Amino acid sequence: MEKLEKQLCPFCNTKNLTLTQVEEDIPYFGKVFIFSMACSNCNYSKSDVESIDRKDPSRYIIEINSEEDLKIRIVKSSEATIKIPQLRMSMTPGPASIGFISNIEGILSRFEKIIEDEYKDSEDDETKKHAKNLLKKIRKIKLGDIPLKIIIEDPSGNSAIISQKAKIEKLKK
Repeated sequence: MEKLEKQLCPFCNTKNLTLTQVEEDIPYFGKVFIFSMACSNCNYSKSDVESIDRKDPSRYIIEINSEEDLKIRIVKSSEATIKIPQLRMSMTPGPASIGFISNIEGILSRFEKIIEDEYKDSEDDETKKHAKNLLKKIRKIKLGDIPLKIIIEDPSGNSAIISQKAKIEKLKK
């Protein structure tokens, strides 16, 4: 692990930014670099995952239909989009996008957190009702009661779904 401390933060302009780089070998995926930045002053953070081997732009599709499937490992680069068509939700790349390594349950929990925040912050009854229904649906998915399709599209090719069940396609640029 390489670590650089007391770097200049691009947001608060103090020397409280820590840069970290870790090399990790992920089974069935290969070696990756995990990069992160974190400022102890303003709490800015950003992370990314990059494959050491050159990869083609790709689309991963997986159908989740059991509690066991929630353990399937996900590698998401900051350039990747995660789509859940049944919930009409997606995580798209942008300046705030981060790369991470998680599992299906972790992905669902990230979406759940967004919906919970929307529910708490909204004053619109229709929005609250919609959020409540989505939360119920996610809980049923986590119990394995409702099948779900997850799609990851990555123009950098640095993302993956680590499972024999995943379908891999070339992503058209």
